[in-house]
Amino acid sequence: MLEELKEVSCQPLGDWKRTHNCSELTSADNGSEVCLMGWVQYRRDHGGLIFIDLRDRYGLTQVVFSPDYAPKAHEEARVIRSEYVLAVRGRVRPRPEGMLNPNLKTGEIEVVVSEWKLLNTSKTPPFLIEDRTDVSENLRLQWRYLDLRRPKMTRNLVLRSKVAMAFRKALSDDGFLEVETPFLTKSTPEGARDFLVPSRLNHGAFYALPQSPQLFKQICMVSGLDRYYQIVRCFRDEDLRADRQPEFTQVDIEMSFADETQVMDMAENLIKRVFHEALGTTFSGSFPRMTWDEAMDRYGSDKPDTRFGLELCNVTDIVANSGFRVFASAKLVKALKVPGGESMTRKEIDELTEFVRIYGAQGLAWIKIRENEWQSPFAKFLSEEERNGLAQRLDLQIGDIVFFQAGDPGMVNAALGALRVRLGEQLGLIDENALNFLWVTDFPLYEYSEEEKRFVACHHPFTAPKAEDLDTMLSDPASAKARAYDMVLNGNEIGGGSIRIHEAAIQRKMFKALGFRDEDVEDQFGFFVQALEFGAPPHGGIAFGLDRLIMLMSKSSSIRDVIAFPKTQKATCLLTNAPSTVEPKQLRELGLRLREEAKAEAASEKTAR
Repeated sequence: MLEELKEVSCQPLGDWKRTHNCSELTSADNGSEVCLMGWVQYRRDHGGLIFIDLRDRYGLTQVVFSPDYAPKAHEEARVIRSEYVLAVRGRVRPRPEGMLNPNLKTGEIEVVVSEWKLLNTSKTPPFLIEDRTDVSENLRLQWRYLDLRRPKMTRNLVLRSKVAMAFRKALSDDGFLEVETPFLTKSTPEGARDFLVPSRLNHGAFYALPQSPQLFKQICMVSGLDRYYQIVRCFRDEDLRADRQPEFTQVDIEMSFADETQVMDMAENLIKRVFHEALGTTFSGSFPRMTWDEAMDRYGSDKPDTRFGLELCNVTDIVANSGFRVFASAKLVKALKVPGGESMTRKEIDELTEFVRIYGAQGLAWIKIRENEWQSPFAKFLSEEERNGLAQRLDLQIGDIVFFQAGDPGMVNAALGALRVRLGEQLGLIDENALNFLWVTDFPLYEYSEEEKRFVACHHPFTAPKAEDLDTMLSDPASAKARAYDMVLNGNEIGGGSIRIHEAAIQRKMFKALGFRDEDVEDQFGFFVQALEFGAPPHGGIAFGLDRLIMLMSKSSSIRDVIAFPKTQKATCLLTNAPSTVEPKQLRELGLRLREEAKAEAASEKTAR
């Protein structure tokens, strides 16, 4: 292959100009002289004729090299291979009868070549440049510039651009100002770990890359800007999964003199417009709303997928005095009825049992409702009264199977909520084309952290409490509710926001509830609390996760498929081999020195790559 490349000479583009892209020509252009440029998708030699599918980001056009039409161009075309870059001039003509391609926008025509230029050659790609390619994600990320040539990946980035433009247009039309905020800022505890940047000019001091522009957008409201937005990069040093990245993009929005209803109405209208402009989708009516308590009770999740049923049911009161000790001693017992699920095999049930262990469950209790018996390892421990109570509340029918989970409420909801979604997928209950939006409101203000043995902010420490909880947010943190709201789409949180604390005294009270000492507040948030003392207006906002939204809109399985140059689950870039070691001189300039074990670890990692 290398010897062949040496024999082929590339040509300059010169004064050649494209007249059309590779998805533009139709039968209306028959007889036109055109110039196309792109990459060779396929090359087919049919005896005397050479056919090339020429590809650019817009699509494909079939071009033909004919010895009868242009002998010299045909003779020279023997060197063409996949992924070579060509410019061709020729005439549009109808495809022969029987060779039409109805699946291609240009499927009625072809271009017969009169002359062409080889603009560049290509090595043999490590995988086929087509949507059907079956290679590992790591290989695709290593050769990302080739992966992005695939039509599906190109479509994802085109959609991303359209969505971003639709957001900007809609927000601008609604009076929002696009304001940029700093990337090099102060490290403040907001949940995840910060990415730190050492300062060369101030040895021993560090910037932090922002986890979100939260404080700056609130300061924009203090500044009187009234309506702010930004499509902004954010950074969090956290464990990754399919829908997380260390650097991600969000559509950040804040507005003054607004309550929850105004922010939610604005956000709902915004999303409807974005979907209409990007996908042509229209929605009638308002998105349904559900409190956090109701979502957790019915679905075991604060981001429920409402495209299917299988709702959870609290049966704690029915089995509180059960002879089955697992139920009797539990804080919460919930049931999940699967109509017609009695045919599940023991192997399938065992697989589901292993699945819920991921969420902290010790096992999975179940009952099959048969005509003359309740088949279950623990059915013998249920009294007649308990059986009647369960049958009535769950509306049990012959052929059903019921799964139970008992224990700590957090575990019960997490395990059964995840099991519900797993069964919805396995049983084909989910309409993959449905778009079910939902607002979840009235979140807890705090959540208890077992790791830290204290209450932490459920959203962030700048979320305003409900007015009725202002007096008890310190004395009864477990019951305090927040003026917070999330927008959910098909079981995915796509946007989250809240009304913010705008009074300095209440903000200090919030910090106190979270265990901050006065000196810590002054050191980490002094500039922000001070800003609230200068006439901060009531304000609130919302942020949409752009990557996750595009993932759902494009029906991709991972946000890595909708980001041009993503990181792996180990937060590495396989294209550039980042992160990487740096020269000792650079460390000295920053006043830094690596520990010996860190040096050895870095060297080992470099060797592994």
